Amino acid sequence: MTDNPAFELATADGSTRALRGIEHRVREDRHGPIARLISPDGLGERLKPFIFLDHFKGSIEPGFGFGIHPHSGIATLTWQPGTDVRYRDTTGKNGVLKAGGLEWMNAGGGAWHEATLLGSGHVTGFQLWVPMPPGVEDGPSLGQYVPPDDVPQVAFPGGTVAVLLGSMDTPAGVIASPITSHQDMNYFVVSLEAGATWRYEPPVTHDVAWAFAFEGMPLIQGEDVGLEFVVMADRGAIDLSAQTEAARVLVGTAKRYDHDLIVGTSSVHSNPTSLARALSRIAALKP
Repeated sequence: MTDNPAFELATADGSTRALRGIEHRVREDRHGPIARLISPDGLGERLKPFIFLDHFKGSIEPGFGFGIHPHSGIATLTWQPGTDVRYRDTTGKNGVLKAGGLEWMNAGGGAWHEATLLGSGHVTGFQLWVPMPPGVEDGPSLGQYVPPDDVPQVAFPGGTVAVLLGSMDTPAGVIASPITSHQDMNYFVVSLEAGATWRYEPPVTHDVAWAFAFEGMPLIQGEDVGLEFVVMADRGAIDLSAQTEAARVLVGTAKRYDHDLIVGTSSVHSNPTSLARALSRIAALKP
């Protein structure tokens, strides 16, 4: 573990780069096929607006799913790269999202949704919760379903970056997610071929940063972190290096969300009054 908030890492051409130090490592807290990486009453307070992150990994049969359930005050972003998903929500959306697409449910003041995985065999996926700012957290719900071909991809030598939330500056211009997160945040999937390296300088406002390798065993900030979720310091670049096998890494950076997290069973709000209103609306909307 690196104790310094920033340090220098030598690169292949002999130059150096100031990187964010690794401040904290967490092993997956796995319960069956689901591992909780971030929770609102745990790392979510430190990493907000990344307040919840579940990693689903396991074998399924067609019809496996997550039954109708409510949320409020947050948006959920679900990415299932290995299986099609049938979805339904109380905004009136109903359909099938192809594997690799994005399901964004901005619950606002209260909404219900459900998802059924249509594939079979071994699959992996993630669900992230993002807190909505005051005003938006009490507003109307919005379900947005982005097909895989509309998820922006940025190519670099030896790999690609999928921009799930936020944006990335490239020589060709800014590449942005079609989703409005209401936060100053970036959420990427970085795919590396064996031997490839990706170096990224987050916006200077981004004082929150983390990474999680879910395929392969790459180096993160020059360190072998194995299957651990890595929390980084508040300044500096991010460096990922695949070794003898390909790898895929989730990366999140953001400007810290500066409101409280008032947590309900499946809701998170910035104040108790907003949560109480949402719980009443959720009860009235129950399908």
